[in-house]
Amino acid sequence: MRNDTHFMSELFRIVNGALRLDIDKVRNYTAFLADKLEKSGDEVSALRLRRMLEENDLQLRPAGTTFEKTLPVDSESRFPLVERVNLKAISEPPVLLSQDQWDVLNEFLSVTRSHAQVDTTRVSTSLSLLMYGPPGTGKSRLARHISQELSLDLYIARLDGLISSFLGSTSKNIRALFDFASKTPCILFLDEFDAIAKLRGDGQELGELKRVVNSFIQNLDTLGTQSIVIAATNHHELLDSAIWRRFSYRLALDYPPADLRQKMWKQFVRPLEFTVREMALLTDLSEGFTGSDIQEVCLRLQRRWLTTNKTPSLKEALPILQNIAMGEGEDRRFLARLRGKDEHAIAAFLRERDAKLYSHSALADLLGVSKATAHRWVKGVKTDARRRPFATT
Repeated sequence: MRNDTHFMSELFRIVNGALRLDIDKVRNYTAFLADKLEKSGDEVSALRLRRMLEENDLQLRPAGTTFEKTLPVDSESRFPLVERVNLKAISEPPVLLSQDQWDVLNEFLSVTRSHAQVDTTRVSTSLSLLMYGPPGTGKSRLARHISQELSLDLYIARLDGLISSFLGSTSKNIRALFDFASKTPCILFLDEFDAIAKLRGDGQELGELKRVVNSFIQNLDTLGTQSIVIAATNHHELLDSAIWRRFSYRLALDYPPADLRQKMWKQFVRPLEFTVREMALLTDLSEGFTGSDIQEVCLRLQRRWLTTNKTPSLKEALPILQNIAMGEGEDRRFLARLRGKDEHAIAAFLRERDAKLYSHSALADLLGVSKATAHRWVKGVKTDARRRPFATT
């Protein structure tokens, strides 16, 4: 085999599995190494490894059994504990992050790719990443991106199956989950992580559930530094402090700032086209929106375009934006504060927010009226405000 640190991680895992007499781990990582060698152009070595696997299958495992990957299941219900994501069936646009976020992600990817080399220097760290932030900020999307970047299968832990109705079985399920991750070339993705990693001091939780958190921590510790675990939560404040210490890399995904929102609009709005001024208005109107929110607005505009055969205008975009602004996180979206207000009040509010951006011409396009009408509305509200101050909240 070539002396290349790119393949050393798999070699170390194979040796580790052999020393532990873990047949599944040896075979899974040998097959994975063969795939990597083939992709790198070393087809001869890849073929040799595969032939070795075929020739020794009967010696490694009794006749009549196969080496098909067996997914872990709940011991009581037989409900699967993980679900494999078919990344080939998913077509997604490029990931958009701030520079600080890219720095964390790129460091995690770099260390993961060169882990074999790092491990020999005894400065290795846990290959675990904790992502947290509001719903819709791209945590699941980022997990898929990482999986594609590392050319690894992505398995999502089914927490609804992991947490058994028989509380004593939950610890067994956790062990089965981590056993699977330790012997399979993959990324284990723990979505809605707070469901299993809540504060052990939470007085509302039963003692058995606190022991479940302890079990989770113990299994995470024994997993070793060669398996990759990614966790995501919308409620990081609920996580036990000991859980935080188990994740060497942490990535906060919050509501995107204006520069990222502008990139998201350009990315999602295609094939529809808006002018530079219109894009600036949409970017500001979507303050407090997540990337998922912006994508949903664009999808609704595209559906309208397909059903009416007419290019949607800003006037049609505004009520959709107002509708999406409702619900969770609306305290961060100024559009939510305009609910129930008439067009006169909306025009005055936007004009007061940014007179340069929301010119009378821009207001006319947004509200579907003439420039003169928009000017008269704003002026009328301001005149009325001298007698009765205009309330913006």
